[in-house]
Parts: sequence; structure tokens; C-alpha cells
Amino acid sequence: MKKTGFICDEKYFWHDTGNGALFMPPGGYIETDVHSENPATKRRFKNLLEVSGLMDQLTQIKPRAATVDEIKFYHTENYINKVKELSDAGFGDAGELALVGKGSYEIALLSAGGAITAVEAVVNGDVDNAYALTRPPGHHAEADLGMGFCLFNNVAIAAKYARNVLGLERVLILDWDVHHGNGTESAFYEDPNVLFISLHQERNFPPGRGNVEDIGKGDGLGRTVNIPLPAGTGNAGYLHALEEIVGPIADQFKPELILISAGQDPGMFDPLARMMVTAEGFRQMTRFMLDLADKHCGGKLVACHEGGYSAAYVPFCSLAIVEELSGIRTDVEDPFAKALTELPTDELFDIQKDYVNKVKEVQSAYWNLAIKA
Repeated sequence: MKKTGFICDEKYFWHDTGNGALFMPPGGYIETDVHSENPATKRRFKNLLEVSGLMDQLTQIKPRAATVDEIKFYHTENYINKVKELSDAGFGDAGELALVGKGSYEIALLSAGGAITAVEAVVNGDVDNAYALTRPPGHHAEADLGMGFCLFNNVAIAAKYARNVLGLERVLILDWDVHHGNGTESAFYEDPNVLFISLHQERNFPPGRGNVEDIGKGDGLGRTVNIPLPAGTGNAGYLHALEEIVGPIADQFKPELILISAGQDPGMFDPLARMMVTAEGFRQMTRFMLDLADKHCGGKLVACHEGGYSAAYVPFCSLAIVEELSGIRTDVEDPFAKALTELPTDELFDIQKDYVNKVKEVQSAYWNLAIKA
């Protein structure tokens, strides 16, 4: 049993993304609906933590707002001002599908601050690990452009805080959100001290990002590892990538802190992806990363919530993650598990092996990775 911190704030649920359908604004033939990045998935996850009794056994930590100077660890001043202006005006788009509502600027500062709060608590030893249920998400946000529902890049800012303020030398970021973490990749593309690894569905979002050949630049060569996986990949395919690539590279990099961009949109029922990870799969992935953290950095691990758009299923996937972080099992079982028993979620296919081997071939010049037939 570990001491697990939990960071959340009611204001996170008040970030307003409007009434679009999926991610498109209403109008013409698009009838008003609920925007995909709405509070339901995250609020229902928090509710499940509470009704299961697990919340009472976590160390609840109140987040603080990030300062503008901390946001500037990654974002440009002009972009920060743009988000504030749109927020004050009441509504707008900070880039590409990065909607800003009234008060979203202040909430986005609090979201980035939540990631910082989690990192600080773990690095200082107040808790063993932590889960930050923040909103809006962050991993698509570029230095000068919001993208894909993301305003400020929470994980990138938190990693830079760990380096710039807390004095850590080596930080590993694993992004298992089904969409490529382009903003986080950009933040550290030339940085040898931050290892960014992205597991994502190939050719999903954003267009043209997350290719195997994108491996970093300059001093950062090999410090970016992209693992695109084919649609339909389930628990076995994700665990194979973790075992064959993430584990061996982490063993060589020896991180002092592990951050996870925890998007639960590789989940079986997600409307914005086509992967097949179950709640049990997320539990196994968390266990794998915890073992790496125990091995290399005294268990120091922070998971920051990113995407995940199935209001029914995200809560169960996320609960499994927090159960594993804390070592506490509740009596909650995945209610959808029986319906999935005939699906090949735990079967590893040759095409998935081929994708993993391709990454190994590209990265073998920088890491000692054995290529398996």
C-alpha cells in the first residue's frame, strides 16, 4: 500500500467548451449536442472514487494556480495573453480546436498548477505517487498555439518545473493518450534530459505527428520515442510495447521522476479513437510503470489526466489506475468486462509486433534494443 496523492478542484469542471457535436461547433446541419471535452468523464471518475470509498484513503491535495512565469517555462507571452483575452471576452478558439470559455484562463492556470502541485508533493516526499485530475488537458498545446482541447501544456510545464525549480536531472514522460502528445514532444525535442515516449494510435491526431522517424534533434536525438500502434490494439499490444521498448529504454535513461500523460481514450468505448484497452489493461500498464518508478526513482510517479471521452467507461479505467497507484482494491468491478470476453483484447497480433520492431530499428542507434523476429 502506497501513500497516493489526489489533486482536483471543482473549478476544473467549470471550464466551458460550448455545445458542439463531438468537436465541431453547431450550425448548418450539425445539431447542438455536448462537446466531447466536457466535464462528465472527469466528474464521473471523481464520483466513482468517492462512492467506492477509495477517495477517503487517498491524500487529497489542494492545487494552486501556476504563476505566469511558470507558464512561461514553455508558452510564449503573446500566447498566454491571447488565452487571457479570449477568456475575458467570453469565448473563442486559442488555436485549433482549443476552445476558451469565460474564466477558462484562470482555470487553465489552476490546471497547470495542479500538475505542478502533484510533482512537488511527490518529489518532496509528501506522498509516494499522485494522480492529478486536471482540466483542461494539456498535451497538444504548443508553445504559441492551443490545440485539441488543450490550452496550457500541464505535463510539459510540470516537467520543466521539476528540472528548473526542484533540480532534477532526468525526467521521463510517458504519454499513453491515444492521440500523439505533439505539444509535449515539441517542448523537449532538443532536450537530452527529458525522455518523451508516446504510445498512440497511428495517423489519428494531430495529422502528420507522432511518426516513428521523429526521434528528437541535436542533443535530444533519441530522447523522443514515438510508438504508433495500429487501430484495434488492445491490452496485449500496449503491454508488448511497454515491455519491449519503454522498459529497456527507461533502464538505460534512469529517470529521477516519471510523469504519465494519462489519457484513457485508448479505452474500448472511446468515440474519438479505435483502440481496445480495457480497465484491466490500464491497471496492468500502471503496474508496469510503477515497477519502473520503484526501480529507478524511489517510486516517484505522477499521472496527469488528459483525454478520454466515454463518460460511461473512463471512470472505471481511471479508477483501476488509482487503485494500482495506491495498492488499494475496492469492491468495484468493471461492469463491461463480461461483454468484452469474446474480443481479442489480450491477444498479441503479428502486425502489432511489426510496429514495435520498427520503433526498435529506428531507435537502436541510440538505445540498446534487441530486435525480435
